[in-house]
Amino acid sequence: MAIQKYLDIAKYMWRMALILIYEFTTNYFDWRRRVTSDKNLNGQVVVITGANTGIGKATAHQLTLRDATVYIGCRDQKKGEAAVKDILSLNPKANIKLLSLDLSSLTSVRKCAEELSGLETKVDILINNAGLGGCPESQTEDGFEMQIGTNHLGHFLFTLHLIPLLKKAPAGRIVNVSSEGHNFGKIHLDNINLRNGEYNNILAYGQSKLANVLFSRELAKRLRHSNINTYCVHPGSIHTEFNRHMDKSTSKEGVRAAIMGWFNHNLLLTPLMGSQTTLYCALEDEIADETGYYYNNCRRVDHMIPEANDDRTAKSLWVLSCDLVKLEDHLRI
Repeated sequence: MAIQKYLDIAKYMWRMALILIYEFTTNYFDWRRRVTSDKNLNGQVVVITGANTGIGKATAHQLTLRDATVYIGCRDQKKGEAAVKDILSLNPKANIKLLSLDLSSLTSVRKCAEELSGLETKVDILINNAGLGGCPESQTEDGFEMQIGTNHLGHFLFTLHLIPLLKKAPAGRIVNVSSEGHNFGKIHLDNINLRNGEYNNILAYGQSKLANVLFSRELAKRLRHSNINTYCVHPGSIHTEFNRHMDKSTSKEGVRAAIMGWFNHNLLLTPLMGSQTTLYCALEDEIADETGYYYNNCRRVDHMIPEANDDRTAKSLWVLSCDLVKLEDHLRI
């Protein structure tokens, strides 16, 4: 068992190295694609989770420029209010509203969805953007491992609560923000919370991001006869996310600070550039007939690791997730 664990880690590290080489090369030489759609979203309602900073905030700003009504769901209300203020300063005509949403609390998730249902008769686009990674071992309010609980289970429940509103839109879209981190993920169906000494912050992150991919895949199958399409995206390597859980010593003045400054400026994306693939999946008409796929750099990725194409695991994860969040019968699809 111990040998297999180390073999898995070695495999994931190799995958990570290849991903980083690709990411940093693409970023350094500015080979990143930009959204070209000029679609106006007047009359459309967009909901974005975790949009008080980073790519979520950039995404929200860009969608307000297209005249959408944008709701941002944030755990920290002060940061959310600051984000709304910042966006209004950039676009005084922005129709942007703040919702209280803590994805690590199923009670908060249900309350937010209920509030939104009272405010709007439909939702056109849902962007599940919020996420955390690399954090120390901890639990959500409901006792789940923090990363799987926040990145997957919270969004799973929130999405299913909003399906009725999405079905009332002419053409609903769900965009799940995952990560290339799914490449070093494995779904532990028998130990989803990674207890009994199995926790590793990087592998826990990988599991949660792989769960995003499999959720998108299974959701697309279950909604295949509806008006709703699902998309899963990798936004790119963003410096705001990269630094979130790094050791504080890297921020000290001196050589390491200079190295990190160069690294952030030259090899990692700005939030605006990181929002491009999310915007692509939310806006582009050319992918209106696609659903359940994974996208990177504003294009569909057809060659995924076997774990990301595992329909049996996707279905099992769905069933497990329904049980863990105690999904109401009328919301099951």
